Formats: sequence, structure tokens, C-alpha cells
Amino acid sequence: MKKRHFSIVAMAIMCAVPAVAQATNGMNLEGYGAKAHALGGTGMAYDTGNSAVMINPATLAFMDEGVQRVGIGLRGLHPHVSSEYAGRITTSGGDSYYMPSISYMRRDGKISWGVALLAQGGMGTEYGESSPLFSMGLPASAYGAGGEVSAEDYVMLSGEDIRSEVSMGRVMFPAAYDISERTSLGWSLDLVWASMDVLMDVDGYTFAGFTQGVGGTVNGSMAPLLAGMGDVNYARFAFSNDNEFTGEADGYGWGVKAGIMHKLTDQVTIGVSYHSQTHITDLETSRASVAFAVPDGDGGPTVRTLNGTVTVKDFEWPETMAAGIAIAPDDRWLFALDLKLLNWSAVMKDFTMEFTASDDASNGMFAGQDVTVSMDQEWDDQLVIALGAQYRASNLLSLRAGANFGSNPVPETFLNPLFPAVVTTHYSCGFGCRLGEGHTIGGAIVFAPDVTETSAQGVRIEHGQTNWSFNYSYTL
Repeated sequence: MKKRHFSIVAMAIMCAVPAVAQATNGMNLEGYGAKAHALGGTGMAYDTGNSAVMINPATLAFMDEGVQRVGIGLRGLHPHVSSEYAGRITTSGGDSYYMPSISYMRRDGKISWGVALLAQGGMGTEYGESSPLFSMGLPASAYGAGGEVSAEDYVMLSGEDIRSEVSMGRVMFPAAYDISERTSLGWSLDLVWASMDVLMDVDGYTFAGFTQGVGGTVNGSMAPLLAGMGDVNYARFAFSNDNEFTGEADGYGWGVKAGIMHKLTDQVTIGVSYHSQTHITDLETSRASVAFAVPDGDGGPTVRTLNGTVTVKDFEWPETMAAGIAIAPDDRWLFALDLKLLNWSAVMKDFTMEFTASDDASNGMFAGQDVTVSMDQEWDDQLVIALGAQYRASNLLSLRAGANFGSNPVPETFLNPLFPAVVTTHYSCGFGCRLGEGHTIGGAIVFAPDVTETSAQGVRIEHGQTNWSFNYSYTL
């Protein structure tokens, strides 16, 4: 019996941005630096140490005159993601990602300044080879059937590795200036780099939909040639390397931050910051391939692989606006509240890749031709509320706890196993410890409970996390 049935693989990969699939606040980390991380990701209006450069650079003004501070840190992100459809469960093997940082800050007179290097992201999904969820799909010819297909219409996809990974980092040059005893301004110029790996299959049904403007688009001089190939079982996009820190396609750019901090009283401080959208060159690599599988007439596929250059267009980090308050009623307690708005809708409208076949003779009639595939995303903006509390148990030890609540920016229509950025809640705790002679350590552990969402195509995705961070600083 025939029924209206969409291909699970087609819909799952339909909007497969291979970016920070195991993300926290969308693609943003929920906190930067062990202190802010333990305090729920707050940091607009209290001393977060050198991590201020990623939060509100104006708070660098908390440094004492003549002080120099060196910091190193390590962030661990441990997501657990599984996807289920029709009783078939696939678990991502991408469960451990590590992000180092190093920084130097100092204060001279009314100016605090320095430099910091931060690995901002290093995440992805690892579904491996022969994954049940990505094993079969529908050919392009099924698209003409209007979705009326049977089990016999399904075809095998490549069966090769399915994975995605992004790494993103910044070199930051911050400064803060005291314009009065109670008010400070801060800013930072950031040099940004981003890199990406992609190994993914798109079944013919989905690809045919893109050619009709459904879920995406297909353009370029290669498009008519592909149409002339007849039925297509799947298209495979591949660019990846074995480097754990950088991806195959990369780009470079810049961004800026600005902030202000004002002490209303000796106990109450407020802060506001603005992080601009980044301006990154298109991510590019000349070591990419696109493969198309077409029926060979004997029940099997003929796979045509083209080598060339892929360009990921307009991949950017969003602008962020934040405001917060910190209250220290006495020498032992600190309470903090931050509100953040992340403008995902401006940078996550779609994911676009342009592939240009090289002039190599092996590419035949496709040599020098290009195809641009755009996949719809249409993310919503995200509001995040962060809360934190610190108790100074002694002159040497501080205990911290917090929570972080964010709306889900990913529309149900475009939710998929390669990009399940649906985590909304984080609970944190941690400590800060002075070791004497200017040595300080801090740690945080964060638990994000499992979130279960079901896509418009019926894919049930479960995503939770256990994260941690550790910092060491030396003040001289």
C-alpha cells in the first residue's frame, strides 16, 4: 500500500548546517571563563578576570593599579545526542571537545589593556559509516510522485562517514578606561578565524526539492548538466581533514565589542555590552568533492565524483546585546543577573555552499562548472536569562552556583540530527581558590538536562550536555 511519506534522510539533512551541532545557547557557549561559567554565564557587572574580554570588556577596570595578570584555561564540552525514527536510533560519537585559552592583562593608570587568544568553538556530530538514520533515501524521481511512495522506492545512500565540525577562535585586543570613579568604558578588536568539515549525503528527493525552491535552492552553470543526468539517488558533499583543531575549509575576519560598567552604589553595579556580528571571509578549500549517484540500469548506482573547490558563503557569528546587574550586599555574597539577546535571524537564514569543479580532465564535461546549493535555516532570535550567586567561604575559597535559561532558536521545520542546537537550560556550580603569592585557580561544571524535540518530519532528537571549565591565573 502506498502512502504519503517523506524520506527520513532527506528531511534530516535538509538543513544540515555543519556547524556547532552540540551547541548551548544556539551556537554560543553558555559561559566563558570558570568564574562566569560557574555563575550561570553572567558577567556584565562584576569582575570576571581576564575572561571579561569575551563578556564585557569594561569590567577589566576592576583590576588594581599596576597589576599584571596572566591566565590560561581549558573548556570541555561533552554532549550526548541521539536521534530516533521508526524505531531506529543513531547516537552521535562526537562527545568530547576541548577549547583552550591564554591571556595577558594589565592596568596602567586609568587604562586596563591586554591580549587574549581563545578557541571559541570546536564541536560537531560524528555519525560514522553505515549509520541507520543516514543509510537510505528517495531518488529524485520520487519528487514527481508528490510524496506518494512505497518502501520499494527507497535507495541506498553512500554508506560513508557522516560528520560535521566547526572550529572558531579569536585573538582579542581589549582595553578599558575609567571615565570616573564609578563609570568605565571598554572595547575590544577581535581577529576571528573559522573552519569547517562536512561529510554529508543529500538524497535525490531533497535535491530535487531544492531545484524547485522547496527547502533551499540550486543554481549555477552545473545545474542544467545535473538535470541532464536523469534520476539522481543522492548527492554527497565532502571536505574534511584529520586535524582535531581546524577544519578543511577556513576563513578569517574581524569583530568588535563595546561595553560600559557603572557602580550605582558600593553594593550595586550595572553593565551593558554589545558584540558586533563578525565579518569573516567565505570559508574555502580546494580539496573538496561532490559525488552524484545515478541508477545504472542493473539495479545498482553509478557514482560520478567531481573534485574541486568548495566555498561556504556568509558564515558569521551573530551580534549579541546584553545587560546585567551585580549585587554584593556584604563581603561574602555576590548575586548576578544578565539578560542577553542573540540576533540569530540575521546570520542563520540559510546555509550556502558553492562548488566549482576543477579544470582537471577527470571532471569531463563538468570541468570548470559550478553549482551553488542553499539550504533554508530561518533561525529565530534568542533570549537568554542567566543567574549566579557566589559565597566567599573564607579568604581563600569562594563557592559558586548559577543557572542559564534560553529560548530554542531552531524552528521545528528545520530541526535535524546534524544540527540539534536545542538545549535551553543549564545548571552550574564551581569554585575559586587563592593559592597564595598571586596564584589563583577556578573550576566549573555545568549540567544541561536532556531536551527532546520532534522535527516536522517525525525525527525524535534527544540532546543533553555535561560541560566543565578550568582556569589558572597568576597576578604580579
